[in-house]
Formats: sequence, C-alpha cells, structure tokens
Amino acid sequence: MIRRISEIIEKLELEPHPEGGYFKETYRSTGEIKQDSLGSSFEGKRNYSTCIYFLLTSNDFSAFHRIKQDEIWHFYDGSPIQLHVIAPSGQYSTHLVGREIDLGERPQLVVPAGYWFAAEVLNESAFSLVGCTVSPGFDFRDFEMRSRPELISLFPEHEKIISKLTRD
Repeated sequence: MIRRISEIIEKLELEPHPEGGYFKETYRSTGEIKQDSLGSSFEGKRNYSTCIYFLLTSNDFSAFHRIKQDEIWHFYDGSPIQLHVIAPSGQYSTHLVGREIDLGERPQLVVPAGYWFAAEVLNESAFSLVGCTVSPGFDFRDFEMRSRPELISLFPEHEKIISKLTRD
C-alpha cells in the first residue's frame, strides 16, 4: 500500500496540503469573476472554477475547515472517504464518498459554502484519491481552519468529532 501511495503522489505530482493529505491543482479557469459580482464576503476577484486532486491516507485526516464557496467532491480510487459536515446552524451530518452506491456511498458530494467539514479514509491501511471542484475558484483567502478550542466553543455538542479531526 505504501508503494502505491508513493507512486500516486509522484505520478500526479502531489504536494502536502495544510489541512492534511496531498493535493495538486489540475484546473483553474482563465475567466474571472470581478469583486463587485462576488458579494461582500469575498476580497478580490476569483476564477470561475478550480479543481484539484486530493489524496488522503488512513493514517491522516483532512482537518475541519471551511471555505466561502461550494466544494464538490468526486471519488476516483481507493477506500471511500467519510466526510463530516457541520452546518453554520450546528447540525452535524456524515456522508460516504465512494463508488459502492448500493452501500450508501455517492461518487460525488457537494459541501455547501460556509459549512465546516473534515474527511477521513473509511478503511484501515488504505488511501482515497478524490477530486475537489470549487466555484467560484478557490483562493486561500477563502480558507479558514480554526483551533480545536475555537471550534468546540462554537459547537460544544460536537466536541468528540471536532477533537478527533483537528490538529491542536
């Protein structure tokens, strides 16, 4: 398994991602949306859309974070991913992103803008290769990752899962 993960990282030219896992941007539209069309929560212009490869292993996780745009997850290979989502209202949900539709997995999932989310590989000693599409296009100015104590203060009812899927 370690050899396969190394091959994928090398062949797709993936780099470590700040939230965990590895990624590579594969698409950034040339067209742009101007600031005045995006609304007050955005600073500056954005590309119409962006897309990345994202690789996660079972000995890591994608820590809780949120962005200002909808993010579409697309499953490609490996173990299903379990996405943990907390709505701004505090409602918690979990979703399986994978290819086994009869088992409740979905090959595609949309995380709405402004929702907190984290991901983990469902199976042990495994990896998940997915793609993530963001529109308007991703910019690190739209990315927010809070500390464990801050998230727990916002959502104390979800302390257990927040503690599991944050880094501090």
